Amino acid sequence: MEGESARWVGSMPEVYEQCLASPVFHPFARELARRAARRAPRRVLELAAGTGAVTRELVDACPHAEITATDLNAAMVELAASRVPGPTWRVADAMRLPFPDAAFDLVACGFGVMFLPDRPAAYAEVARVLVPGGHFLFTTWDTLATHGFAHALALALGQVFPGDVPAFLEAVPHGYHDTAQVSADVRAGGLDVVDVETLTLEGRADDARRIAAGFCTGSPLRADLERRGDLDATTARVGAVMTELLGAGPVVCAMSAHLVEAERPGS
Repeated sequence: MEGESARWVGSMPEVYEQCLASPVFHPFARELARRAARRAPRRVLELAAGTGAVTRELVDACPHAEITATDLNAAMVELAASRVPGPTWRVADAMRLPFPDAAFDLVACGFGVMFLPDRPAAYAEVARVLVPGGHFLFTTWDTLATHGFAHALALALGQVFPGDVPAFLEAVPHGYHDTAQVSADVRAGGLDVVDVETLTLEGRADDARRIAAGFCTGSPLRADLERRGDLDATTARVGAVMTELLGAGPVVCAMSAHLVEAERPGS
């Protein structure tokens, strides 16, 4: 996980928050928090909280819960804590959670499990910190083709780098879409799978260039692009192609993801 932390440097957390949080992540954050609220948790742990998209919604949906929000990257935690006061914010590695056994009623994670180097081991850590009967809710993206923004981005990258398209989008954020594999990993971590639901929600952005800037300069894709030349020039070219594909002005895209609920056995 340390390698992933190193990929979030400089202005990336701020760009991520400004360009991607609202159009790409907030629609699913609201749904994840709504599902969490059904369980009426008293002690909530959030993993890979990023800049706080899910955290904001958890605060509203679970007003009586004690929320501990964590991320591996200190810059993310610092930015999120300034934007979402109230929860306890901590830098923490999901592979080695610094919490005692049975410390939480519910664990939530919005689009973070794709980055875990050993998912069954991470799920076992989740099981350890959950009380018996406690719940784990998380989201993971469906295939690249089912995400309007990311699919357009991939097509744009294909035009800008013909024959040498960066592999990040398909390999990482959209590389964990097989629900059978996800469920098997969850069970291997010692949790029972309660429900797996595929949701398709709409994301709205001011324009396609803003989405291009978010992914190209505010996500781990940036490292791949910087190795290929001038980042600003590449971002401008990608933004121009995405505008051709999605249209000028405000854009609306459908995005699909899987929402998984698991439970620690026992009562």
